[in-house]
Amino acid sequence: MTVSSLRRLAACPWVAGATLVLLCQAVPAQPATPAAPPAQSKPPVVNSTIDAPLFYQLLIGEIELSAGQAGNAYQIMLDAARRTRDERLFRRATEIALQARAGDQALAATRAWRTARPESLEAIRLQLQILLSMNRLNELPEPIRALVAGTPAVERAAVIGSLPRFMQRAQDKRQAAQLLEDALQPYAGDVSTRVATQAAMGRMWLAAGDADLALRLARQALAEDPSSSAAMLLALELMPTRPEAESLVTSYLTSPKADPALRRAYAGTLVTTQRYADAITQIEMVTRQQPDLAAPWLTLGALQLELRQTQAAEQSLQHYVQLVQAQPAAARGDDSDDGEDQGGASAPDQGLTQAWLLLAQAAEQRGDFATAEARLARVDNPQRALEVQTRRASLLARQGRVPQARELVRSTPERNPEDARAKLLAEAQVLREVKLWSEAYAVLEAANQRFPNDADLLYEQAMMAEKIGQLDAMEAQLRRVMALKPDHAHAYNALGYSLADRNLRLNEAKALIERALQLTPGDPFVTDSLGWVEFRLGNRDEALRLLRQAYKARPDAEIGAHLGEVLWAMGQQDEARRIWAEASSRDAGNDVLRETLVRLKAQ
Repeated sequence: MTVSSLRRLAACPWVAGATLVLLCQAVPAQPATPAAPPAQSKPPVVNSTIDAPLFYQLLIGEIELSAGQAGNAYQIMLDAARRTRDERLFRRATEIALQARAGDQALAATRAWRTARPESLEAIRLQLQILLSMNRLNELPEPIRALVAGTPAVERAAVIGSLPRFMQRAQDKRQAAQLLEDALQPYAGDVSTRVATQAAMGRMWLAAGDADLALRLARQALAEDPSSSAAMLLALELMPTRPEAESLVTSYLTSPKADPALRRAYAGTLVTTQRYADAITQIEMVTRQQPDLAAPWLTLGALQLELRQTQAAEQSLQHYVQLVQAQPAAARGDDSDDGEDQGGASAPDQGLTQAWLLLAQAAEQRGDFATAEARLARVDNPQRALEVQTRRASLLARQGRVPQARELVRSTPERNPEDARAKLLAEAQVLREVKLWSEAYAVLEAANQRFPNDADLLYEQAMMAEKIGQLDAMEAQLRRVMALKPDHAHAYNALGYSLADRNLRLNEAKALIERALQLTPGDPFVTDSLGWVEFRLGNRDEALRLLRQAYKARPDAEIGAHLGEVLWAMGQQDEARRIWAEASSRDAGNDVLRETLVRLKAQ
């Protein structure tokens, strides 16, 4: 090697790279230590197995790579790997090919790797990843079988369970599901892997769009092993599109051996479908099983507050704060100064911020503005500054100091263009909370001029248009939202409900609401809208069924007002009064509830 080559080598960034790592692994560095007593024996020196020709071959390969000759570097490194059968060199050859976007060469390296070291599971995994990235699905079954067969028997079920997540990167999910099913056929009848295979294939067929087959496989797996967490997770994934899968979940959770983590996952699924009352039941069970686990207390408090169970919410949130603050500072990440976004803070710190914001909201709900302000003062998180100022502005507005409230939101610093948009939404929210509909509409109208074609801003403006009686404007804005964002379920629901509530174009209203329910299956507010339009259409039994379902999932005052009115119309006045009293205890100021009681003279 020439002197110029050596100088070039020393200047190359790969000096800290893979080849020298390989050399360092062969000859472990010894830290400097005080001299040992004469009687103490020194550890034996571990000599590198790399001889001089191999050393220079590796150096030349890295020099070629640094010079932009990736093809030469790949060939040199692969030749060295074949001669030595060293897995680290096969890995390096594969990396070089992948960095050069040479898929065929990377695939050839993994095949050579497997030939030299048939027992290497890492080589198989890399081969699978490359085949998937190249969309060569027909070549997947052989390495999948090799991977499962080469895995120790005690770990085999876990590997099978991980395959669907891996295979979901395939472009043709249905073909991938069929290929995986063929590859796992030998394990479908083995008692140690049968349930894992059924659950894995269920997840794969669900990803391929065959929810019915996935449900059938989930049932088979849980029938054979009622404690299977993999099958339980499959049932959870099925719940949004196949509500009947929920019975599998609840059956699993009756077992004393049920994993509390899966109960938390079930509660999370319930939250996503706004079944807050059911979610609270599950999370309360988690807090009884694991009382020292902090996170469920935060979730419980947030849900209780959403349902206006203010006292219970404050107790749950305060318990969460106590648990987190009892942790050592290092565990909480109190010294963290990472990044500008929430991702730089520890999860407990983010949780504390959320807890204090929710505690402030709870105090605000019961009219204790001084306590609400004191709790907001506990939030020290620049990323949540606008949220804190919005809550402070709400406190001012509720005390009649609306100009000061608006100025507080407007004066919040803007870090980026998104903050400007968020400030306009926050100002409108403050005005909406104190029922200054016209002022809120004006803010949103200006926001839509500044940020045109923003579906969420248009939706908020439409809601204010309805409040000030501009029904044509509301409909036009909601139609625009649907055009911009065809999956905006709230727009379909809002227009459908508005028509139904005014007894207008009821068949069209029903079609709009049904579309919203397709987009958000199980949403209690959309279910409430469908029940209400059925009532307007004269289908009282169906209306009652839907409204009971909605109220059970989300005992909201407005849903309670509708359910009570249907019961009242059907001659069940005592139950109607009970529902109204219950709804009033949660939110006596709800406009729909108050209007209903006055109109029906049922106070």
